[in-house]
Amino acid sequence: MADTDYTPPKVWTWESESGGRFASINRPIAGPTHEQEVPVGKHPLQLYSLGTPNGQKVTILLEELLAAGRSGAEYDAWLIDIMKGDQFSSGFVEVNPNSKIPALVDRSGPEPVRVFESGAILIYLAEKFGAFLPTEGAERAATLSWLMWQMGSAPFLGGGFGHFYAYAPVKIEYAINRYAMEAKRQLDVLNRRLATSEFIAGDEYTIADMAIWPWYGAVALGQVYGDANIFLATHEYEHVQRWAKQLLERPGVQRGRMVNRTSGEPHEQLRERHDASDFDLRTGDKVQAQAAQ
Repeated sequence: MADTDYTPPKVWTWESESGGRFASINRPIAGPTHEQEVPVGKHPLQLYSLGTPNGQKVTILLEELLAAGRSGAEYDAWLIDIMKGDQFSSGFVEVNPNSKIPALVDRSGPEPVRVFESGAILIYLAEKFGAFLPTEGAERAATLSWLMWQMGSAPFLGGGFGHFYAYAPVKIEYAINRYAMEAKRQLDVLNRRLATSEFIAGDEYTIADMAIWPWYGAVALGQVYGDANIFLATHEYEHVQRWAKQLLERPGVQRGRMVNRTSGEPHEQLRERHDASDFDLRTGDKVQAQAAQ
């Protein structure tokens, strides 16, 4: 393999022309690159995001909260175009010093509450509205354990397998094999769990499902990384397939995965969301009537 010829230098230095789809936005320093405030809409909850798997976690939860009758979960979802460097604006960095989507500002109280990291946002919103997170006992422990499992495991699936399989400028056999092995191990973990449980944390649908589905459900259903589902033979994980399809039938999941999305068919995209009626007004086919109720 060609990559075996590489000898790391004694001191690493940044090579901005490293290639790859995301080379223009990756950098080894933090902080803002330009002055620009983030917009503020009419609702107390202001989400700054992009329809990636991490972004979808939060919009799925918000849409599920609204479907469950929590009207206070109405929100504005502003598009953060990471390819244009929106995440490095001074306003976004103020909300999230780590310059990663999603980021949330809750303006319902006397002082704005800023929350970043998708898992933290899920816990914050679930506790705020008293839904999709058990309050005590084994059920709560299981939900938080699986949520943390996703937070720790998904970088191997996305930044590991997904990057080297779908986005890296060169195909590196060692890297693809290493992360494909780990991706399949993780799918097997989920498959074994779902063989004895309807949902990830047990009998109830929780934020653990909402966190895991945009990553592993999407891979299982062939929605990300090209033909990765074929390469990984995801059809072998029958219980993951059952769960992934079951969740995709939920109107909250259908809506949530559209918000701040900039890829796919036009009818699958809602670049910004400021009102429930926005789903019916977007370009392309309209949302099915049952998904708008």
